[in-house]
Amino acid sequence: MIDQKKLEQILLETKAIAKKELALYLNEAQKRNQTFEEYLTTQKIIGAEQLYTSAAQYFGVPFINLKNETIRKDILFLIPEPIAATHKIVAFDKNDHELKVATLDPENLQIFEFLTKKTGLEVLVHMTTPQALADTLKSYHKGLKAEFQDITKKDETASVGNGDTKLKELAHDLPVIRIVDTLLEYAIFENASDIHIEPTEKEVLVRYRIDGLLRNVMTLPKSVHAGIVARVKILSNLKLDEHRLPQDSRFKISSNEYNVSFRVSIIPTYDGEKVVLRALNEQTSVLSLEDLGFHPRALEAVQLNIKKPHGLALVTGPTGSGKTTTLYAILNILNKPEVNITTIEDPIEYRMPGLNQSQVNPKIGYTFANGLRSFLRQDPNIIMVGEIRDQETAEIAIHAALTGHYVLSTLHTNDAPTTLPRLSEMGVPAFLIASTANIIIAQRLVRKICQECIESYTLTPAELAKLEKQINLTSVLAVLEKEGLITKKQDQQSLLYYRGKGCKKCGNSGYKGRLGIYEVLEVTHGIAQHILTGATSEQILTTAKAEGMLTILEDGFIKAKKGITTIEEVLRVTKD
Repeated sequence: MIDQKKLEQILLETKAIAKKELALYLNEAQKRNQTFEEYLTTQKIIGAEQLYTSAAQYFGVPFINLKNETIRKDILFLIPEPIAATHKIVAFDKNDHELKVATLDPENLQIFEFLTKKTGLEVLVHMTTPQALADTLKSYHKGLKAEFQDITKKDETASVGNGDTKLKELAHDLPVIRIVDTLLEYAIFENASDIHIEPTEKEVLVRYRIDGLLRNVMTLPKSVHAGIVARVKILSNLKLDEHRLPQDSRFKISSNEYNVSFRVSIIPTYDGEKVVLRALNEQTSVLSLEDLGFHPRALEAVQLNIKKPHGLALVTGPTGSGKTTTLYAILNILNKPEVNITTIEDPIEYRMPGLNQSQVNPKIGYTFANGLRSFLRQDPNIIMVGEIRDQETAEIAIHAALTGHYVLSTLHTNDAPTTLPRLSEMGVPAFLIASTANIIIAQRLVRKICQECIESYTLTPAELAKLEKQINLTSVLAVLEKEGLITKKQDQQSLLYYRGKGCKKCGNSGYKGRLGIYEVLEVTHGIAQHILTGATSEQILTTAKAEGMLTILEDGFIKAKKGITTIEEVLRVTKD
Protein backbone atom coordinates (compact mmCIF):
# COMPACT_ATOMS: atom_id res chain seq x y z
CA MET A 1 0.00 0.00 0.00
CA ILE A 2 1.04 3.60 -0.61
CA ASP A 3 2.41 5.56 2.36
CA GLN A 4 -0.29 7.88 3.80
CA LYS A 5 1.61 11.16 3.37
CA LYS A 6 2.60 10.20 -0.17
CA LEU A 7 -1.03 9.24 -0.90
CA GLU A 8 -2.25 12.63 0.32
CA GLN A 9 0.23 14.37 -2.02
CA ILE A 10 -0.84 12.17 -4.97
CA LEU A 11 -4.57 12.81 -4.46
CA LEU A 12 -4.10 16.57 -4.12
CA GLU A 13 -1.62 17.01 -6.98
CA THR A 14 -3.66 14.88 -9.41
CA LYS A 15 -6.86 16.63 -8.17
CA ALA A 16 -8.52 13.27 -7.49
CA ILE A 17 -9.86 14.64 -4.16
CA ALA A 18 -10.36 18.23 -2.98
CA LYS A 19 -8.43 19.52 0.05
CA LYS A 20 -11.57 19.95 2.24
CA GLU A 21 -12.76 16.40 1.51
CA LEU A 22 -9.28 15.03 2.21
CA ALA A 23 -9.28 16.25 5.84
CA LEU A 24 -12.78 14.81 6.33
CA TYR A 25 -11.81 11.39 4.93
CA LEU A 26 -8.61 11.27 6.98
CA ASN A 27 -10.62 11.88 10.14
CA GLU A 28 -13.14 9.16 9.23
CA ALA A 29 -10.38 6.64 8.45
CA GLN A 30 -8.84 7.33 11.89
CA LYS A 31 -12.22 6.80 13.62
CA ARG A 32 -12.69 3.45 11.84
CA ASN A 33 -9.10 2.41 12.66
CA GLN A 34 -8.36 1.88 8.95
CA THR A 35 -5.49 3.01 6.77
CA PHE A 36 -6.37 5.95 4.53
CA GLU A 37 -6.09 3.78 1.40
CA GLU A 38 -8.30 1.05 2.89
CA TYR A 39 -10.96 3.60 3.85
CA LEU A 40 -11.03 5.22 0.39
CA THR A 41 -11.35 1.92 -1.48
CA THR A 42 -13.71 0.04 0.91
CA GLN A 43 -16.08 3.05 1.10
CA LYS A 44 -15.87 3.29 -2.71
CA ILE A 45 -14.89 6.97 -2.53
CA ILE A 46 -12.29 6.18 -5.14
CA GLY A 47 -11.74 2.86 -6.92
CA ALA A 48 -8.40 1.02 -6.63
CA GLU A 49 -7.83 1.38 -10.38
CA GLN A 50 -8.52 5.12 -10.33
CA LEU A 51 -6.33 5.56 -7.24
CA TYR A 52 -3.36 3.71 -8.76
CA THR A 53 -3.85 5.43 -12.12
CA SER A 54 -3.49 8.76 -10.23
CA ALA A 55 -0.40 7.37 -8.46
CA ALA A 56 1.10 6.33 -11.83
CA GLN A 57 0.42 9.84 -13.16
CA TYR A 58 2.11 11.34 -10.07
CA PHE A 59 5.22 9.14 -10.48
CA GLY A 60 5.31 9.69 -14.24
CA VAL A 61 4.95 6.01 -15.21
CA PRO A 62 2.23 4.21 -17.22
CA PHE A 63 -0.60 2.31 -15.51
CA ILE A 64 -1.29 -1.31 -16.54
CA ASN A 65 -4.36 -3.36 -15.71
CA LEU A 66 -2.85 -6.84 -15.39
CA LYS A 67 -6.29 -8.45 -15.43
CA ASN A 68 -6.41 -7.85 -19.17
CA GLU A 69 -2.91 -9.28 -19.78
CA THR A 70 -2.03 -12.84 -20.74
CA ILE A 71 1.49 -13.33 -19.43
CA ARG A 72 3.76 -15.95 -20.95
CA LYS A 73 5.31 -18.31 -18.38
CA ASP A 74 8.88 -17.70 -19.62
CA ILE A 75 8.44 -13.91 -19.19
CA LEU A 76 6.83 -14.22 -15.74
CA PHE A 77 9.68 -16.47 -14.55
CA LEU A 78 12.34 -13.92 -15.58
CA ILE A 79 11.75 -12.53 -12.07
CA PRO A 80 12.03 -15.44 -9.60
CA GLU A 81 8.94 -15.91 -7.45
CA PRO A 82 10.59 -15.16 -4.05
CA ILE A 83 11.87 -11.80 -5.37
CA ALA A 84 8.55 -11.00 -7.08
CA ALA A 85 6.65 -11.66 -3.82
CA THR A 86 9.14 -9.77 -1.61
CA HIS A 87 9.35 -6.66 -3.81
CA LYS A 88 5.79 -6.76 -5.23
CA ILE A 89 6.92 -6.77 -8.84
CA VAL A 90 6.12 -8.96 -11.87
CA ALA A 91 7.31 -9.09 -15.49
CA PHE A 92 4.44 -9.11 -18.01
CA ASP A 93 5.99 -8.44 -21.44
CA LYS A 94 9.35 -8.20 -23.20
CA ASN A 95 11.09 -7.74 -26.52
CA ASP A 96 14.75 -7.94 -27.58
CA HIS A 97 15.67 -4.72 -25.75
CA GLU A 98 13.05 -4.07 -23.07
CA LEU A 99 11.42 -5.82 -20.13
CA LYS A 100 8.05 -4.46 -18.97
CA VAL A 101 7.35 -4.84 -15.27
CA ALA A 102 4.37 -3.97 -13.07
CA THR A 103 4.91 -2.88 -9.48
CA LEU A 104 3.33 -1.06 -6.54
CA ASP A 105 6.56 0.84 -5.82
CA PRO A 106 8.06 2.68 -8.82
CA GLU A 107 10.74 4.18 -6.53
CA ASN A 108 12.39 0.83 -5.73
CA LEU A 109 15.47 1.64 -7.84
CA GLN A 110 17.56 -1.20 -6.37
CA ILE A 111 15.32 -3.96 -7.72
CA PHE A 112 15.12 -2.35 -11.18
CA GLU A 113 18.92 -2.17 -11.28
CA PHE A 114 19.11 -5.85 -10.26
CA LEU A 115 16.68 -6.85 -13.04
CA THR A 116 18.62 -4.85 -15.63
CA LYS A 117 21.83 -6.67 -14.65
CA LYS A 118 20.12 -10.07 -14.48
CA THR A 119 18.28 -9.87 -17.82
CA GLY A 120 20.47 -7.46 -19.81
CA LEU A 121 17.27 -5.61 -20.80
CA GLU A 122 16.09 -2.06 -20.15
CA VAL A 123 13.38 -2.18 -17.47
CA LEU A 124 10.20 -0.23 -18.25
CA VAL A 125 8.25 0.36 -15.01
CA HIS A 126 4.44 0.33 -14.87
CA MET A 127 2.07 0.65 -11.91
CA THR A 128 -0.80 -1.72 -11.22
CA THR A 129 -3.28 -2.35 -8.39
CA PRO A 130 -2.49 -4.53 -5.33
CA GLN A 131 -5.29 -6.99 -6.25
CA ALA A 132 -4.11 -7.38 -9.84
CA LEU A 133 -0.55 -7.96 -8.63
CA ALA A 134 -1.69 -10.53 -6.04
CA ASP A 135 -3.67 -12.40 -8.72
CA THR A 136 -0.64 -12.44 -11.03
CA LEU A 137 1.61 -13.72 -8.22
CA LYS A 138 -0.76 -16.70 -7.91
CA SER A 139 0.25 -17.66 -11.48
CA TYR A 140 3.70 -18.47 -10.12
CA HIS A 141 2.24 -21.05 -7.81
CA LYS A 142 0.31 -22.66 -10.66
CA GLY A 143 3.55 -23.05 -12.61
CA LEU A 144 5.91 -23.69 -9.73
CA LYS A 145 3.52 -26.02 -7.93
CA ALA A 146 3.85 -28.60 -10.70
CA GLU A 147 7.63 -28.15 -10.71
CA PHE A 148 7.84 -28.44 -6.90
CA GLN A 149 5.67 -31.57 -7.01
CA ASP A 150 8.09 -32.98 -9.57
CA ILE A 151 11.00 -32.16 -7.24
CA THR A 152 9.13 -33.77 -4.32
CA LYS A 153 8.65 -36.99 -6.31
CA LYS A 154 12.35 -37.03 -7.17
CA ASP A 155 13.15 -36.26 -3.53
CA GLU A 156 11.17 -39.34 -2.47
CA THR A 157 12.96 -41.57 -5.00
CA ALA A 158 16.34 -40.10 -4.05
CA SER A 159 16.42 -42.23 -0.90
CA VAL A 160 15.64 -45.40 -2.84
CA GLY A 161 18.11 -47.38 -4.97
CA ASN A 162 21.33 -45.63 -5.99
CA GLY A 163 20.98 -42.47 -3.87
CA ASP A 164 24.02 -40.75 -5.38
CA THR A 165 22.64 -41.03 -8.94
CA LYS A 166 19.15 -39.87 -7.94
CA LEU A 167 20.51 -36.86 -6.06
CA LYS A 168 22.62 -35.94 -9.09
CA GLU A 169 19.48 -35.93 -11.24
CA LEU A 170 17.72 -33.79 -8.64
CA ALA A 171 20.63 -31.31 -8.53
CA HIS A 172 20.43 -30.84 -12.33
CA ASP A 173 16.67 -30.21 -12.28
CA LEU A 174 15.78 -26.88 -13.94
CA PRO A 175 13.66 -25.42 -11.07
CA VAL A 176 16.39 -26.30 -8.54
CA ILE A 177 19.07 -24.68 -10.71
CA ARG A 178 16.86 -21.58 -11.04
CA ILE A 179 16.31 -21.35 -7.27
CA VAL A 180 20.03 -21.71 -6.42
CA ASP A 181 21.11 -19.29 -9.18
CA THR A 182 18.61 -16.74 -7.88
CA LEU A 183 19.83 -17.10 -4.29
CA LEU A 184 23.44 -16.52 -5.38
CA GLU A 185 22.72 -13.69 -7.84
CA TYR A 186 20.50 -11.81 -5.42
CA ALA A 187 23.06 -12.21 -2.60
CA ILE A 188 25.75 -10.69 -4.85
CA PHE A 189 23.41 -7.85 -5.83
CA GLU A 190 22.49 -7.15 -2.18
CA ASN A 191 26.20 -7.25 -1.26
CA ALA A 192 25.54 -10.00 1.29
CA SER A 193 28.56 -11.54 3.03
CA ASP A 194 26.78 -14.82 3.94
CA ILE A 195 23.80 -16.87 2.76
CA HIS A 196 22.06 -19.11 5.32
CA ILE A 197 19.77 -21.85 3.97
CA GLU A 198 18.02 -23.24 7.06
CA PRO A 199 15.51 -26.13 7.01
CA THR A 200 12.65 -26.02 9.50
CA GLU A 201 9.90 -28.59 10.05
CA LYS A 202 7.68 -27.36 7.19
CA GLU A 203 9.72 -24.90 5.10
CA VAL A 204 13.17 -23.62 4.19
CA LEU A 205 14.22 -20.21 5.49
CA VAL A 206 16.77 -18.18 3.51
CA ARG A 207 18.64 -15.39 5.31
CA TYR A 208 21.38 -13.03 4.10
CA ARG A 209 23.95 -11.29 6.28
CA ILE A 210 24.03 -7.70 5.02
CA ASP A 211 26.19 -5.07 6.75
CA GLY A 212 26.87 -7.56 9.54
CA LEU A 213 23.24 -8.39 10.42
CA LEU A 214 21.12 -11.35 9.27
CA ARG A 215 17.91 -10.56 7.39
CA ASN A 216 15.09 -12.88 6.35
CA VAL A 217 14.99 -12.80 2.55
CA MET A 218 12.65 -15.55 1.41
CA THR A 219 10.83 -18.71 2.47
CA LEU A 220 10.74 -21.76 0.20
CA PRO A 221 8.71 -25.00 0.34
CA LYS A 222 10.38 -27.84 2.27
CA SER A 223 10.04 -29.98 -0.87
CA VAL A 224 12.88 -28.08 -2.58
CA HIS A 225 15.36 -28.52 0.28
CA ALA A 226 16.96 -31.79 -0.87
CA GLY A 227 17.38 -30.40 -4.39
CA ILE A 228 19.00 -27.15 -3.17
CA VAL A 229 21.45 -29.00 -0.91
CA ALA A 230 22.29 -31.46 -3.71
CA ARG A 231 22.86 -28.56 -6.14
CA VAL A 232 25.22 -26.79 -3.71
CA LYS A 233 27.10 -30.08 -3.15
CA ILE A 234 27.49 -30.58 -6.92
CA LEU A 235 28.79 -27.01 -7.36
CA SER A 236 31.30 -27.44 -4.51
CA ASN A 237 32.31 -31.03 -5.33
CA LEU A 238 31.09 -32.53 -2.03
CA LYS A 239 29.74 -36.03 -1.30
CA LEU A 240 26.10 -36.16 -2.31
CA ASP A 241 25.16 -39.15 -0.20
CA GLU A 242 26.79 -37.91 3.04
CA HIS A 243 24.05 -36.47 5.28
CA ARG A 244 25.35 -37.28 8.77
CA LEU A 245 28.71 -35.46 8.88
CA PRO A 246 29.63 -31.79 8.33
CA GLN A 247 31.25 -30.97 4.98
CA ASP A 248 33.25 -27.92 3.81
CA SER A 249 34.36 -26.77 0.37
CA ARG A 250 34.19 -23.83 -2.02
CA PHE A 251 33.21 -22.91 -5.59
CA LYS A 252 33.40 -19.85 -7.81
CA ILE A 253 30.91 -18.12 -10.10
CA SER A 254 31.98 -15.57 -12.69
CA SER A 255 30.36 -13.14 -15.11
CA ASN A 256 31.35 -9.90 -16.85
CA GLU A 257 30.27 -7.98 -13.75
CA TYR A 258 31.46 -10.14 -10.86
CA ASN A 259 33.89 -12.86 -9.87
CA VAL A 260 32.75 -14.32 -6.53
CA SER A 261 34.12 -17.25 -4.58
CA PHE A 262 31.76 -19.01 -2.13
CA ARG A 263 32.99 -20.89 0.95
CA VAL A 264 30.50 -23.67 1.66
CA SER A 265 29.74 -25.21 5.06
CA ILE A 266 27.07 -27.92 5.42
CA ILE A 267 26.09 -29.33 8.81
CA PRO A 268 23.39 -31.89 9.76
CA THR A 269 20.53 -30.49 11.89
CA TYR A 270 17.32 -32.03 13.24
CA ASP A 271 15.23 -30.87 10.24
CA GLY A 272 17.86 -31.58 7.55
CA GLU A 273 21.17 -30.20 6.36
CA LYS A 274 21.85 -26.51 6.96
CA VAL A 275 23.94 -24.72 4.31
CA VAL A 276 25.96 -21.56 4.89
CA LEU A 277 27.77 -19.91 1.98
CA ARG A 278 30.24 -17.08 2.61
CA ALA A 279 30.71 -14.80 -0.40
CA LEU A 280 34.20 -13.47 -1.15
CA ASN A 281 34.19 -10.97 -4.01
CA GLU A 282 37.53 -11.48 -5.75
CA GLN A 283 37.18 -8.21 -7.66
CA THR A 284 36.99 -6.17 -4.45
CA SER A 285 39.90 -3.77 -4.42
CA VAL A 286 42.05 -3.50 -1.30
CA LEU A 287 41.18 -0.38 0.70
CA SER A 288 43.79 2.06 1.95
CA LEU A 289 44.29 2.63 5.70
CA GLU A 290 42.73 6.09 5.28
CA ASP A 291 39.57 4.55 3.75
CA LEU A 292 39.16 2.14 6.68
CA GLY A 293 38.31 4.94 9.12
CA PHE A 294 41.36 5.23 11.41
CA HIS A 295 41.55 8.28 13.66
CA PRO A 296 44.47 10.53 12.54
CA ARG A 297 46.56 9.77 15.68
CA ALA A 298 45.93 6.01 15.38
CA LEU A 299 46.71 6.12 11.65
CA GLU A 300 50.02 7.84 12.34
CA ALA A 301 50.90 5.17 14.95
CA VAL A 302 50.11 2.33 12.49
CA GLN A 303 52.11 3.92 9.65
CA LEU A 304 55.10 4.51 11.96
CA ASN A 305 55.14 0.95 13.36
CA ILE A 306 54.74 -0.96 10.09
CA LYS A 307 57.87 0.75 8.75
CA LYS A 308 60.01 -0.97 11.38
CA PRO A 309 62.37 -3.62 9.89
CA HIS A 310 61.13 -6.47 12.11
CA GLY A 311 58.66 -7.26 14.85
CA LEU A 312 55.05 -8.33 15.32
CA ALA A 313 51.82 -6.49 14.38
CA LEU A 314 48.55 -8.04 15.52
CA VAL A 315 44.96 -7.25 14.53
CA THR A 316 42.33 -8.52 16.96
CA GLY A 317 38.56 -8.76 17.09
CA PRO A 318 35.71 -11.25 16.67
CA THR A 319 34.93 -13.14 13.46
CA GLY A 320 33.65 -10.82 10.74
CA SER A 321 35.15 -7.63 12.22
CA GLY A 322 37.29 -6.87 9.14
CA LYS A 323 40.67 -8.03 10.46
CA THR A 324 41.83 -9.48 7.11
CA THR A 325 40.86 -6.26 5.31
CA THR A 326 43.04 -4.26 7.71
CA LEU A 327 45.98 -6.67 7.25
CA TYR A 328 45.74 -6.35 3.46
CA ALA A 329 45.57 -2.56 3.68
CA ILE A 330 48.90 -2.76 5.58
CA LEU A 331 50.34 -5.28 3.09
CA ASN A 332 49.35 -2.94 0.26
CA ILE A 333 51.70 -0.33 1.75
CA LEU A 334 54.52 -2.82 2.39
CA ASN A 335 54.18 -4.55 -1.02
CA LYS A 336 57.27 -3.36 -2.94
CA PRO A 337 59.55 -5.15 -5.45
CA GLU A 338 62.49 -5.13 -3.05
CA VAL A 339 60.74 -7.20 -0.37
CA ASN A 340 59.61 -10.86 -0.30
CA ILE A 341 56.12 -11.18 1.21
CA THR A 342 54.58 -14.58 1.95
CA THR A 343 51.11 -15.23 3.38
CA ILE A 344 49.43 -18.33 4.80
CA GLU A 345 45.66 -17.98 5.06
CA ASP A 346 42.41 -19.85 5.65
CA PRO A 347 41.03 -19.03 3.10
CA ILE A 348 42.71 -16.56 0.72
CA GLU A 349 40.19 -13.70 0.74
CA TYR A 350 42.01 -11.14 -1.40
CA ARG A 351 44.34 -11.69 -4.35
CA MET A 352 47.26 -9.26 -4.48
CA PRO A 353 49.98 -9.25 -7.17
CA GLY A 354 53.49 -9.44 -5.71
CA LEU A 355 52.48 -11.66 -2.77
CA ASN A 356 53.18 -15.39 -2.42
CA GLN A 357 49.82 -16.52 -1.08
CA SER A 358 49.31 -19.99 0.37
CA GLN A 359 46.19 -21.65 1.79
CA VAL A 360 46.17 -24.07 4.74
CA ASN A 361 44.89 -27.60 4.26
CA PRO A 362 44.54 -29.38 7.64
CA LYS A 363 43.41 -32.61 5.91
CA ILE A 364 46.94 -33.17 4.63
CA GLY A 365 48.68 -31.68 7.67
CA TYR A 366 49.36 -28.26 6.12
CA THR A 367 48.57 -26.06 9.14
CA PHE A 368 49.50 -22.49 10.05
CA ALA A 369 52.40 -23.75 12.16
CA ASN A 370 53.76 -26.11 9.45
CA GLY A 371 53.36 -23.52 6.72
CA LEU A 372 55.04 -20.84 8.81
CA ARG A 373 57.96 -23.15 9.60
CA SER A 374 58.42 -23.84 5.87
CA PHE A 375 58.18 -20.14 4.95
CA LEU A 376 61.23 -19.32 7.06
CA ARG A 377 63.34 -21.40 4.65
CA GLN A 378 62.21 -19.20 1.74
CA ASP A 379 63.97 -16.03 2.94
CA PRO A 380 60.85 -13.85 3.45
CA ASN A 381 61.05 -10.25 4.67
CA ILE A 382 57.39 -10.05 5.65
CA ILE A 383 55.11 -12.92 6.69
CA MET A 384 51.35 -12.73 7.11
CA VAL A 385 49.78 -15.53 9.16
CA GLY A 386 45.97 -15.65 8.83
CA GLU A 387 45.43 -16.42 12.52
CA ILE A 388 47.41 -17.40 15.62
CA ARG A 389 45.28 -20.26 16.96
CA ASP A 390 47.64 -22.25 19.15
CA GLN A 391 50.88 -22.15 21.14
CA GLU A 392 52.95 -23.69 18.34
CA THR A 393 51.95 -21.03 15.77
CA ALA A 394 52.41 -18.26 18.37
CA GLU A 395 55.94 -19.40 19.26
CA ILE A 396 57.07 -19.75 15.62
CA ALA A 397 55.59 -16.29 14.77
CA ILE A 398 57.31 -14.66 17.76
CA HIS A 399 60.67 -16.29 16.94
CA ALA A 400 60.34 -15.21 13.30
CA ALA A 401 59.72 -11.62 14.48
CA LEU A 402 62.78 -11.91 16.75
CA THR A 403 65.06 -13.10 13.92
CA GLY A 404 64.64 -10.18 11.54
CA HIS A 405 61.21 -10.81 9.94
CA TYR A 406 58.14 -8.58 10.08
CA VAL A 407 55.16 -10.75 11.07
CA LEU A 408 51.51 -9.73 10.66
CA SER A 409 48.71 -11.83 12.13
CA THR A 410 45.28 -11.89 13.80
CA LEU A 411 44.12 -13.07 17.20
CA HIS A 412 40.68 -13.45 18.78
CA THR A 413 40.54 -11.09 21.76
CA ASN A 414 38.01 -8.42 22.71
CA ASP A 415 40.38 -5.45 22.92
CA ALA A 416 44.02 -4.48 22.42
CA PRO A 417 45.25 -4.58 26.08
CA THR A 418 43.99 -8.17 26.65
CA THR A 419 45.98 -9.40 23.62
CA LEU A 420 49.33 -9.21 25.42
CA PRO A 421 48.30 -11.32 28.48
CA ARG A 422 46.55 -13.71 26.02
CA LEU A 423 49.91 -14.43 24.31
CA SER A 424 51.40 -15.16 27.73
CA GLU A 425 48.53 -17.58 28.45
CA MET A 426 49.40 -19.36 25.19
CA GLY A 427 52.82 -20.12 26.66
CA VAL A 428 54.91 -17.41 24.98
CA PRO A 429 57.53 -16.02 27.41
CA ALA A 430 56.86 -12.41 28.50
CA PHE A 431 60.36 -11.18 27.50
CA LEU A 432 59.77 -12.40 23.90
CA ILE A 433 56.40 -10.59 23.68
CA ALA A 434 57.91 -7.38 25.07
CA SER A 435 60.83 -7.43 22.63
CA THR A 436 58.90 -8.34 19.45
CA ALA A 437 55.38 -6.80 19.64
CA ASN A 438 55.21 -3.43 17.86
CA ILE A 439 51.52 -2.61 17.61
CA ILE A 440 48.14 -4.15 18.45
CA ILE A 441 45.02 -3.04 16.53
CA ALA A 442 41.63 -4.04 17.96
CA GLN A 443 38.60 -3.37 15.80
CA ARG A 444 34.87 -3.73 15.19
CA LEU A 445 32.68 -2.91 12.19
CA VAL A 446 29.77 -0.49 12.58
CA ARG A 447 27.07 0.31 10.05
CA LYS A 448 27.27 3.80 8.55
CA ILE A 449 24.28 6.15 8.58
CA CYS A 450 22.60 6.37 5.16
CA GLN A 451 23.48 9.85 3.88
CA GLU A 452 20.24 10.03 1.88
CA CYS A 453 18.02 10.02 5.00
CA ILE A 454 20.33 11.26 7.81
CA GLU A 455 18.71 13.42 10.47
CA SER A 456 19.91 15.02 13.70
CA TYR A 457 18.36 14.63 17.14
CA THR A 458 19.14 15.72 20.70
CA LEU A 459 19.73 13.17 23.44
CA THR A 460 16.97 13.37 26.07
CA PRO A 461 17.76 13.33 29.82
CA ALA A 462 16.31 9.78 29.97
CA GLU A 463 18.61 8.62 27.15
CA LEU A 464 21.62 10.23 28.87
CA ALA A 465 20.74 8.50 32.16
CA LYS A 466 20.49 5.16 30.33
CA LEU A 467 23.88 5.78 28.67
CA GLU A 468 25.50 6.56 32.02
CA LYS A 469 24.48 3.10 33.26
CA GLN A 470 26.12 1.43 30.23
CA ILE A 471 29.34 3.42 29.82
CA ASN A 472 31.62 5.89 31.58
CA LEU A 473 29.91 8.93 30.02
CA THR A 474 32.14 11.46 31.79
CA SER A 475 35.25 9.88 30.23
CA VAL A 476 33.64 9.78 26.76
CA LEU A 477 32.54 13.44 27.01
CA ALA A 478 36.07 14.40 28.05
CA VAL A 479 37.41 12.73 24.88
CA LEU A 480 34.79 14.50 22.71
CA GLU A 481 35.77 17.80 24.32
CA LYS A 482 39.47 17.10 23.70
CA GLU A 483 38.64 16.37 20.04
CA GLY A 484 36.87 19.73 19.77
CA LEU A 485 33.48 18.14 19.06
CA ILE A 486 31.79 19.65 22.13
CA THR A 487 32.67 22.59 24.36
CA LYS A 488 33.19 22.48 28.13
CA LYS A 489 30.30 24.89 28.66
CA GLN A 490 27.98 22.79 26.50
CA ASP A 491 25.09 21.44 28.51
CA GLN A 492 24.97 17.63 28.48
CA GLN A 493 21.26 17.87 27.72
CA SER A 494 21.91 19.60 24.37
CA LEU A 495 24.12 16.87 22.88
CA LEU A 496 23.33 16.60 19.17
CA TYR A 497 23.67 13.21 17.45
CA TYR A 498 22.54 11.64 14.17
CA ARG A 499 20.59 8.68 12.82
CA GLY A 500 19.04 7.47 9.57
CA LYS A 501 15.30 7.96 9.13
CA GLY A 502 15.06 5.08 6.63
CA CYS A 503 14.56 5.41 2.87
CA LYS A 504 14.36 3.37 -0.35
CA LYS A 505 18.11 3.47 -0.90
CA CYS A 506 18.92 1.82 2.45
CA GLY A 507 15.95 -0.58 2.55
CA ASN A 508 14.39 1.58 5.32
CA SER A 509 17.13 0.50 7.74
CA GLY A 510 18.72 3.95 8.09
CA TYR A 511 22.16 2.41 7.39
CA LYS A 512 24.25 1.94 4.25
CA GLY A 513 27.74 0.41 4.25
CA ARG A 514 30.17 -0.24 7.11
CA LEU A 515 33.26 1.33 8.66
CA GLY A 516 35.76 0.29 11.31
CA ILE A 517 36.13 1.63 14.84
CA TYR A 518 39.59 1.01 16.29
CA GLU A 519 41.81 0.82 19.34
CA VAL A 520 45.50 1.11 18.43
CA LEU A 521 47.98 0.13 21.15
CA GLU A 522 51.64 0.96 20.57
CA VAL A 523 54.03 -1.23 22.58
CA THR A 524 56.05 1.61 24.09
CA HIS A 525 58.71 1.29 26.81
CA GLY A 526 56.01 1.69 29.50
CA ILE A 527 53.80 -1.03 27.98
CA ALA A 528 56.81 -3.35 27.55
CA GLN A 529 57.60 -2.97 31.27
CA HIS A 530 54.01 -3.98 32.10
CA ILE A 531 54.37 -7.12 29.95
CA LEU A 532 57.64 -8.08 31.71
CA THR A 533 56.09 -7.68 35.16
CA GLY A 534 52.95 -9.65 34.22
CA ALA A 535 50.59 -6.69 34.60
CA THR A 536 46.84 -7.14 34.11
CA SER A 537 45.01 -5.88 31.01
CA GLU A 538 43.45 -3.12 33.19
CA GLN A 539 46.91 -1.81 34.13
CA ILE A 540 48.02 -1.92 30.49
CA LEU A 541 44.83 -0.06 29.48
CA THR A 542 45.41 2.68 32.07
CA THR A 543 48.98 3.27 30.84
CA ALA A 544 47.94 3.15 27.15
CA LYS A 545 45.18 5.73 27.74
CA ALA A 546 47.61 7.96 29.61
CA GLU A 547 49.87 7.74 26.54
CA GLY A 548 47.01 8.90 24.28
CA MET A 549 45.31 5.70 23.10
CA LEU A 550 41.62 5.94 22.18
CA THR A 551 39.49 2.94 23.16
CA ILE A 552 37.14 1.33 20.61
CA LEU A 553 34.17 2.87 22.47
CA GLU A 554 35.70 6.38 22.40
CA ASP A 555 36.58 6.08 18.69
CA GLY A 556 32.99 4.94 18.07
CA PHE A 557 31.52 7.94 19.92
CA ILE A 558 33.76 10.33 17.96
CA LYS A 559 32.37 8.83 14.71
CA ALA A 560 28.80 8.98 16.09
CA LYS A 561 29.23 12.68 17.00
CA LYS A 562 30.50 13.36 13.45
CA GLY A 563 27.39 11.76 11.94
CA ILE A 564 29.17 8.71 10.49
CA THR A 565 27.41 6.10 12.65
CA THR A 566 24.90 5.99 15.52
CA ILE A 567 25.28 5.59 19.28
CA GLU A 568 23.15 2.42 19.06
CA GLU A 569 25.59 0.86 16.56
CA VAL A 570 28.62 1.68 18.71
CA LEU A 571 26.98 0.14 21.79
CA ARG A 572 25.82 -2.90 19.78
CA VAL A 573 29.36 -3.88 18.75
CA THR A 574 31.21 -2.86 21.93
CA LYS A 575 28.81 -3.84 24.73
CA ASP A 576 27.28 -7.25 25.51
